[in-house]
Amino acid sequence: MARDRFEHRFVKFVPEVIEEGLLYISIEYAVVVHNCYCGCGSKVVTPLSPTDWKLTFDGETVTLFPSIGSWSLPCRSHYWIDRNVAHPALPWSDDKIKEARERDADAKRAYYERRKGDARSEGDK
Repeated sequence: MARDRFEHRFVKFVPEVIEEGLLYISIEYAVVVHNCYCGCGSKVVTPLSPTDWKLTFDGETVTLFPSIGSWSLPCRSHYWIDRNVAHPALPWSDDKIKEARERDADAKRAYYERRKGDARSEGDK
């Protein structure tokens, strides 16, 4: 059964057993882990980084951006978590998933190439 509301818990380490309806947030390890929104019980890991997901904490609730597409899971769930509430999103075709993965890989490569170039420039100073 799909879950429409999550609670969140800031942790250092994510527990081995993931409790239903909880977002485990490890700032130290830059990751958010939860069980899939659809209720299938699969663990979903969203890394936090400039090229992956962003987390917003407003003092009471959390938002993850962008949407979560569980394309590697049998359920293929797609949803948003906005202020602790899960909202279903439209399913994606295999072609759209492939395009998004390629775009993400290109953005990640470009980001880290820029960072490498910035580090070399800093070394020249």
